[in-house]
Amino acid sequence: MRESNRRRSPQFYKLRLGLGIVILGFFVFILGVRPSLFGVDRSPIVGFVQIAVFLMGLAFISLGGIITMNALWDGREKSIPADIGYRLVSTGYVIAVASGMADVFGFGTQIAPDIPYFGPWQALGVMVSEVVIAIGLLMMIPFPARKKHFE
Repeated sequence: MRESNRRRSPQFYKLRLGLGIVILGFFVFILGVRPSLFGVDRSPIVGFVQIAVFLMGLAFISLGGIITMNALWDGREKSIPADIGYRLVSTGYVIAVASGMADVFGFGTQIAPDIPYFGPWQALGVMVSEVVIAIGLLMMIPFPARKKHFE
């Protein structure tokens, strides 16, 4: 039987979907962080639209990572660290939105009255949130069960 004629499991398609969303999110994230790479840089400052675009890209990366990790579990019951990892990914994204949109929400460093300013503290908050998301995704990896050795 040819490889292309074999029936694939639903987890295979979920895995592909999740990885596709991660790749799409990566390009959207890069578009928000470095619009000059795509030739669409129109301003020397990081504005509201640019912040919103890279936060949207980070949302796609987080969502795709969760879908991918859930597909790797292949219907098995998830462990407690995996559940904590899921919550860490969600919490990390909330931290990123709160940090990135701090000026819009009114608790940022806002230099000009009408222009959101993406300052060093906001950048640090987004970087910390990315680390939290990465730790959460690492906690969701399904490691093989240990065999118990009784002697």
